[in-house]
Amino acid sequence: MGLFSGKKGIIMGVVNDFSLATGIAKFLHAEGAQLGFSHLPDQDGKTRMAQRVQRVAEPLGVSFVKPCDVSSDQQISEFFAAVQESFGHIDFLVHSIAFAPLEDIRCPTLEASRQGFHTAMDISVYSFIAVARAAAPLFEKGGAMVTLSYFGGEKVVHGYNMMGVCKAALEMTTRYLALDLGRKNIRVNAVSAGPIKTLASSAVGEFSKMLDLQADSAPLGRNITTLEVGKACGYLLSDLSSATTGEIMHVDGGFNIMSAVGRNG
Repeated sequence: MGLFSGKKGIIMGVVNDFSLATGIAKFLHAEGAQLGFSHLPDQDGKTRMAQRVQRVAEPLGVSFVKPCDVSSDQQISEFFAAVQESFGHIDFLVHSIAFAPLEDIRCPTLEASRQGFHTAMDISVYSFIAVARAAAPLFEKGGAMVTLSYFGGEKVVHGYNMMGVCKAALEMTTRYLALDLGRKNIRVNAVSAGPIKTLASSAVGEFSKMLDLQADSAPLGRNITTLEVGKACGYLLSDLSSATTGEIMHVDGGFNIMSAVGRNG
Protein backbone atom coordinates (compact mmCIF):
# COMPACT_ATOMS: atom_id res chain seq x y z
CA MET A 1 0.00 0.00 0.00
CA GLY A 2 1.44 3.33 -1.06
CA LEU A 3 0.89 6.67 0.58
CA PHE A 4 -1.59 7.61 -2.17
CA SER A 5 -3.27 4.27 -2.80
CA GLY A 6 -6.91 4.97 -3.67
CA LYS A 7 -6.23 8.72 -4.09
CA LYS A 8 -6.95 10.66 -7.26
CA GLY A 9 -5.69 14.05 -8.32
CA ILE A 10 -4.77 16.53 -11.03
CA ILE A 11 -1.36 17.96 -11.85
CA MET A 12 -1.44 21.18 -13.86
CA GLY A 13 1.72 22.33 -15.58
CA VAL A 14 3.50 19.24 -16.89
CA VAL A 15 5.62 20.37 -19.85
CA ASN A 16 8.26 17.67 -20.34
CA ASP A 17 10.28 15.10 -18.42
CA PHE A 18 12.32 17.80 -16.67
CA SER A 19 9.39 19.76 -15.22
CA LEU A 20 8.92 20.15 -11.49
CA ALA A 21 5.41 18.88 -12.11
CA THR A 22 6.88 15.70 -13.61
CA GLY A 23 9.01 15.04 -10.53
CA ILE A 24 5.88 15.42 -8.42
CA ALA A 25 3.91 13.12 -10.72
CA LYS A 26 6.57 10.40 -10.58
CA PHE A 27 6.59 10.38 -6.78
CA LEU A 28 2.80 10.38 -6.47
CA HIS A 29 2.51 7.60 -9.07
CA ALA A 30 5.08 5.50 -7.22
CA GLU A 31 2.95 5.92 -4.09
CA GLY A 32 -0.17 4.65 -5.81
CA ALA A 33 -1.95 7.82 -6.96
CA GLN A 34 -4.26 7.95 -9.97
CA LEU A 35 -3.28 11.07 -11.91
CA GLY A 36 -4.64 13.40 -14.55
CA PHE A 37 -2.62 16.09 -16.36
CA SER A 38 -3.37 19.44 -17.90
CA HIS A 39 -1.10 21.12 -20.41
CA LEU A 40 -0.87 24.34 -22.38
CA PRO A 41 -2.95 24.11 -25.57
CA ASP A 42 -1.07 23.79 -28.82
CA GLN A 43 -1.54 26.52 -31.43
CA ASP A 44 -2.18 26.50 -35.20
CA GLY A 45 -2.97 22.80 -35.39
CA LYS A 46 0.39 21.73 -33.97
CA THR A 47 0.65 18.91 -31.41
CA ARG A 48 4.12 19.46 -30.00
CA MET A 49 2.98 20.28 -26.45
CA ALA A 50 0.53 17.38 -26.33
CA GLN A 51 3.22 15.00 -27.54
CA ARG A 52 5.69 16.17 -24.90
CA VAL A 53 3.16 15.61 -22.14
CA GLN A 54 2.14 12.23 -23.50
CA ARG A 55 5.77 11.10 -23.23
CA VAL A 56 5.53 11.81 -19.50
CA ALA A 57 2.02 10.42 -19.10
CA GLU A 58 2.39 7.03 -20.79
CA PRO A 59 5.06 5.51 -18.48
CA LEU A 60 2.96 6.60 -15.50
CA GLY A 61 -0.25 5.13 -16.85
CA VAL A 62 -1.91 8.55 -17.03
CA SER A 63 -4.80 8.40 -19.49
CA PHE A 64 -6.46 11.73 -18.61
CA VAL A 65 -4.39 14.37 -20.43
CA LYS A 66 -6.19 17.49 -21.63
CA PRO A 67 -5.26 21.04 -22.62
CA CYS A 68 -6.30 23.95 -20.44
CA ASP A 69 -5.54 27.63 -21.03
CA VAL A 70 -5.67 29.00 -17.48
CA SER A 71 -6.18 32.55 -18.77
CA SER A 72 -9.68 31.44 -19.86
CA ASP A 73 -12.38 30.87 -17.23
CA GLN A 74 -14.36 28.93 -19.82
CA GLN A 75 -11.50 26.53 -20.50
CA ILE A 76 -10.92 26.03 -16.78
CA SER A 77 -14.61 25.27 -16.29
CA GLU A 78 -14.63 22.83 -19.21
CA PHE A 79 -11.45 21.17 -17.99
CA PHE A 80 -12.80 20.47 -14.50
CA ALA A 81 -16.12 19.32 -15.93
CA ALA A 82 -14.09 16.72 -17.81
CA VAL A 83 -12.20 15.89 -14.61
CA GLN A 84 -15.49 15.30 -12.79
CA GLU A 85 -16.78 13.11 -15.59
CA SER A 86 -13.61 11.02 -15.59
CA PHE A 87 -12.70 10.91 -11.88
CA GLY A 88 -15.94 11.67 -10.06
CA HIS A 89 -14.07 13.34 -7.22
CA ILE A 90 -10.43 14.23 -6.55
CA ASP A 91 -8.25 14.28 -3.44
CA PHE A 92 -5.48 16.65 -4.47
CA LEU A 93 -4.46 19.31 -6.98
CA VAL A 94 -0.99 20.51 -7.99
CA HIS A 95 -0.65 23.97 -9.58
CA SER A 96 2.74 24.25 -11.28
CA ILE A 97 2.09 27.11 -13.69
CA ALA A 98 3.94 30.38 -14.21
CA PHE A 99 4.58 32.66 -17.15
CA ALA A 100 5.81 36.15 -17.95
CA PRO A 101 6.63 37.55 -21.40
CA LEU A 102 10.34 37.11 -22.02
CA GLU A 103 10.93 40.81 -22.58
CA ASP A 104 9.27 41.63 -19.25
CA ILE A 105 11.16 39.10 -17.14
CA ARG A 106 14.59 39.76 -18.60
CA CYS A 107 14.42 43.52 -18.22
CA PRO A 108 14.75 45.35 -14.88
CA THR A 109 11.43 45.35 -13.03
CA LEU A 110 11.39 49.12 -13.43
CA GLU A 111 11.17 48.66 -17.20
CA ALA A 112 8.46 45.97 -17.25
CA SER A 113 5.40 46.85 -19.31
CA ARG A 114 1.90 47.22 -17.91
CA GLN A 115 0.60 44.49 -20.21
CA GLY A 116 3.50 42.21 -19.28
CA PHE A 117 2.70 42.71 -15.60
CA HIS A 118 -0.96 41.90 -16.18
CA THR A 119 -0.10 38.76 -18.15
CA ALA A 120 2.44 37.53 -15.60
CA MET A 121 0.10 38.05 -12.65
CA ASP A 122 -2.85 36.51 -14.47
CA ILE A 123 -1.07 33.29 -15.47
CA SER A 124 1.25 32.93 -12.47
CA VAL A 125 -1.08 34.01 -9.66
CA TYR A 126 -4.73 34.47 -10.55
CA SER A 127 -4.77 31.09 -12.27
CA PHE A 128 -4.29 29.44 -8.86
CA ILE A 129 -7.40 31.21 -7.57
CA ALA A 130 -9.36 30.29 -10.69
CA VAL A 131 -8.45 26.60 -10.71
CA ALA A 132 -8.91 26.31 -6.93
CA ARG A 133 -12.42 27.71 -7.26
CA ALA A 134 -13.28 25.33 -10.11
CA ALA A 135 -11.71 22.30 -8.44
CA ALA A 136 -13.04 22.79 -4.91
CA PRO A 137 -16.48 21.20 -5.55
CA LEU A 138 -14.71 17.99 -6.64
CA PHE A 139 -13.08 17.58 -3.20
CA GLU A 140 -16.00 15.66 -1.72
CA LYS A 141 -14.01 14.42 1.29
CA GLY A 142 -11.59 17.32 1.58
CA GLY A 143 -7.99 17.07 0.48
CA ALA A 144 -5.08 19.32 -0.41
CA MET A 145 -3.75 21.72 -3.03
CA VAL A 146 -0.13 22.69 -3.59
CA THR A 147 1.45 25.39 -5.74
CA LEU A 148 5.11 26.02 -6.58
CA SER A 149 7.07 29.10 -5.55
CA TYR A 150 10.69 30.25 -5.27
CA PHE A 151 12.81 32.26 -2.82
CA GLY A 152 12.79 35.20 -5.25
CA GLY A 153 9.30 35.93 -3.95
CA GLU A 154 10.72 36.59 -0.46
CA LYS A 155 14.02 38.30 -1.16
CA VAL A 156 15.43 39.96 -4.25
CA VAL A 157 17.26 37.49 -6.51
CA HIS A 158 19.19 39.14 -9.33
CA GLY A 159 17.67 38.20 -12.68
CA TYR A 160 14.36 36.92 -11.30
CA ASN A 161 12.73 40.34 -11.69
CA MET A 162 9.01 40.32 -12.52
CA MET A 163 8.59 36.67 -11.59
CA GLY A 164 9.73 37.48 -8.06
CA VAL A 165 6.86 39.94 -7.79
CA CYS A 166 4.48 37.21 -8.99
CA LYS A 167 5.79 34.62 -6.54
CA ALA A 168 5.34 37.06 -3.65
CA ALA A 169 1.71 37.47 -4.68
CA LEU A 170 1.32 33.71 -5.16
CA GLU A 171 2.54 32.97 -1.65
CA MET A 172 0.05 35.37 -0.09
CA THR A 173 -2.65 33.95 -2.35
CA THR A 174 -1.82 30.53 -0.90
CA ARG A 175 -2.52 31.82 2.61
CA TYR A 176 -5.83 33.43 1.72
CA LEU A 177 -6.99 30.35 -0.17
CA ALA A 178 -6.08 28.29 2.89
CA LEU A 179 -8.48 30.46 4.89
CA ASP A 180 -11.25 30.32 2.29
CA LEU A 181 -11.07 26.55 1.79
CA GLY A 182 -10.17 25.42 5.29
CA ARG A 183 -13.78 24.91 6.46
CA LYS A 184 -14.24 22.56 3.51
CA ASN A 185 -11.32 20.51 4.85
CA ILE A 186 -9.18 21.51 1.86
CA ARG A 187 -5.63 22.43 2.80
CA VAL A 188 -3.61 24.81 0.62
CA ASN A 189 0.18 25.05 0.79
CA ALA A 190 3.16 26.00 -1.37
CA VAL A 191 6.59 24.52 -1.94
CA SER A 192 9.37 27.04 -2.44
CA ALA A 193 11.81 25.00 -4.49
CA GLY A 194 15.43 25.79 -5.11
CA PRO A 195 16.48 26.50 -8.70
CA ILE A 196 16.31 23.53 -11.08
CA LYS A 197 16.99 23.45 -14.82
CA THR A 198 13.58 23.35 -16.49
CA LEU A 199 12.04 24.83 -19.62
CA ALA A 200 10.53 27.62 -17.51
CA SER A 201 13.80 28.46 -15.76
CA SER A 202 15.52 28.98 -19.10
CA ALA A 203 13.65 32.28 -19.36
CA VAL A 204 15.35 33.65 -16.24
CA GLY A 205 18.42 35.76 -16.85
CA GLU A 206 21.74 34.45 -15.47
CA PHE A 207 20.10 31.22 -14.31
CA SER A 208 23.38 29.28 -14.31
CA LYS A 209 24.72 31.77 -11.77
CA MET A 210 21.67 31.13 -9.58
CA LEU A 211 22.44 27.41 -9.65
CA ASP A 212 26.09 27.96 -8.74
CA LEU A 213 25.23 30.36 -5.94
CA GLN A 214 22.65 27.96 -4.53
CA ALA A 215 25.06 25.04 -4.41
CA ASP A 216 27.85 27.21 -3.02
CA SER A 217 25.78 28.76 -0.23
CA ALA A 218 23.19 26.21 0.87
CA PRO A 219 23.95 24.28 4.07
CA LEU A 220 23.64 20.99 2.17
CA GLY A 221 26.17 22.28 -0.36
CA ARG A 222 24.29 21.18 -3.48
CA ASN A 223 21.30 21.83 -5.72
CA ILE A 224 18.05 19.92 -5.36
CA THR A 225 16.24 17.49 -7.66
CA THR A 226 12.72 17.37 -9.04
CA LEU A 227 12.15 14.13 -7.10
CA GLU A 228 12.96 15.92 -3.85
CA VAL A 229 10.32 18.50 -4.75
CA GLY A 230 7.97 15.60 -5.44
CA LYS A 231 8.59 14.11 -2.01
CA ALA A 232 7.85 17.42 -0.29
CA CYS A 233 4.66 17.88 -2.28
CA GLY A 234 3.74 14.31 -1.44
CA TYR A 235 3.90 15.15 2.25
CA LEU A 236 1.77 18.27 1.84
CA LEU A 237 -0.79 16.46 -0.33
CA SER A 238 -1.05 13.44 1.96
CA ASP A 239 -2.78 12.82 5.27
CA LEU A 240 0.63 13.10 6.97
CA SER A 241 0.17 16.90 6.88
CA SER A 242 -3.49 16.85 7.98
CA ALA A 243 -3.09 19.92 10.22
CA THR A 244 -0.82 21.92 7.91
CA THR A 245 -2.26 24.66 5.71
CA GLY A 246 -1.24 28.10 4.51
CA GLU A 247 2.45 27.19 4.75
CA ILE A 248 5.38 27.88 2.42
CA MET A 249 7.72 24.88 2.66
CA HIS A 250 11.28 25.49 1.51
CA VAL A 251 12.93 22.67 -0.42
CA ASP A 252 16.22 24.36 -1.24
CA GLY A 253 18.94 22.63 0.75
CA GLY A 254 18.56 25.29 3.45
CA PHE A 255 19.55 28.20 1.21
CA ASN A 256 16.75 30.37 2.61
CA ILE A 257 18.15 30.34 6.16
CA MET A 258 21.46 31.95 5.20
CA SER A 259 22.05 35.59 6.09
CA ALA A 260 24.82 35.90 3.51
CA VAL A 261 25.69 34.07 0.32
CA GLY A 262 29.01 32.66 -0.69
CA ARG A 263 31.08 29.57 0.03
CA ASN A 264 29.66 27.40 2.76
CA GLY A 265 32.74 26.52 4.72
